[in-house]
Amino acid sequence: MHPGIIAEQNPDKIAYVMAESGLTVTCGELEKVANQGAHLFRRLGLERGDHIAILLENHPRFLQICWAAQRAGLYYTAISYRLQQAEVEYIVDNCEARVFITSPGRREVVEPLLDRMPAVERRFMVDDTIAGFESWEEAIAGMPETPIPDQCEGQSMLYSSGTTGYPKGVKKPLPEEPYGELQAPNMLELIYGADQSSIYLSPAPLYHAAPLAFTMGCLRHGIQVVVMEHFDAERALEFIERYRVTHSQWVPTMFVRMLKLPEEVRARYDVSSLRCAIHAAAPCPVPVKEQMIDWWGPVLYEYYAGTEGNGFVQLNSEEWLAHKGSVGRPLNCEIHVCDDDGAELPAGESGTIYFGGGGQFEYYKDPDKTAGSRHPQGWTTLGDVGYLDEDGYLYLTDRKHFMIISGGVNIYPQEAENVLITHPKVMDVAVFGVPNEEFGEEVKAVVQPRTMADATPELAMELMEYCRDQLSHVKCPRSVDFREELPRHPTGKLYKRLLKDEYWAKAGAR
Repeated sequence: MHPGIIAEQNPDKIAYVMAESGLTVTCGELEKVANQGAHLFRRLGLERGDHIAILLENHPRFLQICWAAQRAGLYYTAISYRLQQAEVEYIVDNCEARVFITSPGRREVVEPLLDRMPAVERRFMVDDTIAGFESWEEAIAGMPETPIPDQCEGQSMLYSSGTTGYPKGVKKPLPEEPYGELQAPNMLELIYGADQSSIYLSPAPLYHAAPLAFTMGCLRHGIQVVVMEHFDAERALEFIERYRVTHSQWVPTMFVRMLKLPEEVRARYDVSSLRCAIHAAAPCPVPVKEQMIDWWGPVLYEYYAGTEGNGFVQLNSEEWLAHKGSVGRPLNCEIHVCDDDGAELPAGESGTIYFGGGGQFEYYKDPDKTAGSRHPQGWTTLGDVGYLDEDGYLYLTDRKHFMIISGGVNIYPQEAENVLITHPKVMDVAVFGVPNEEFGEEVKAVVQPRTMADATPELAMELMEYCRDQLSHVKCPRSVDFREELPRHPTGKLYKRLLKDEYWAKAGAR
């Protein structure tokens, strides 16, 4: 299946809607502009396996460009529009993009890079142009609206969000099947019950792996997509009601934002159309998920996976209620939990999580990081720590990089974060280790309060006691600082590394 087949069968069927503006693109329109884009790539000399880079906000052209690359057999690298010059320069250079596509909204970032993208042969902008960029719309205008003769499947090549270092390009093999003949199972149908009558809401940035993969998968199978230009808690509820959304995908921080809306606001919107609310990207605190199930019903589906595509773990609401805190059981792989020497650990013991039997990947042009993700048995890891219970359900403890060692005790800060985020005066929180002369490290919390007027020494003491009431004292922060906003990626991942580096630098320890 692919959009061309759907467009032939039902050209007026809606492919996607931009939620705020209401701009609608039909399957027939998507097919035509994607074909034009594919012809342009061929006219520019791009062949199967070549790379392009896309630096766009959630723009109406985003998915059109991705489908043009997908059907031309290209690797397409979608870059976070929140990155700065050095980060964008690194990714465009590292992925060896021959074509770079962006928007006027990214002018301040891309204009200084005109002479610093050596592999890029052509630069395009949507909507408008600045010096050094051609109009994407004008470039495709004269191209045929019919398919290129050598259609073949492409692949996204995305970069990790850099929460623990410089971003890594995740390269997977291009599919060998002819365009439209991929034999992979339709997980949207098999797991989540979606069909061509379903409506899928994507509230997150499209450049991230999960939103991009799910929206592209929806379009491949004729499922209408509603794209939010920007996430806002109340507007998300409004769009569920307005578009009668049946399927959606979230990250836990979005749940927290919606739950902390006033009760009268939450009750204002009808969310009864939801049949499936998928979430991933970060651990979801147990109380948060309990409240969401109480509110939306048993429609929550959680999964654990990575951009690397090396495995997929999932469970539904009923399973989660019987195994609270779990992210599920493996669907297309095996899970191995190992100690630092690579030996497998029994149920209940935490260690590095490895996937066996899943998809293959490499970190582009970085053999050391690729090798570092491998177990001697050939299994691969995302660097997360967790454990299996007796029933084979997986529980995440934290990222290995964020483990705190205080007085010889291993502390995983996710536990304290999961407690503190449930406090009514807390909007966001990061917990990490800071230098301590006696113990090596001690636990620090940096909190974004719901209002900065609450950021007082009294609240700091209250939060520390709140945590100690629920966790062993050694796991709880010994101090709390306040910030107006934490450096969190729009996909839900916390840039904890930036905060931790800041505190260690101040202490002169790094």
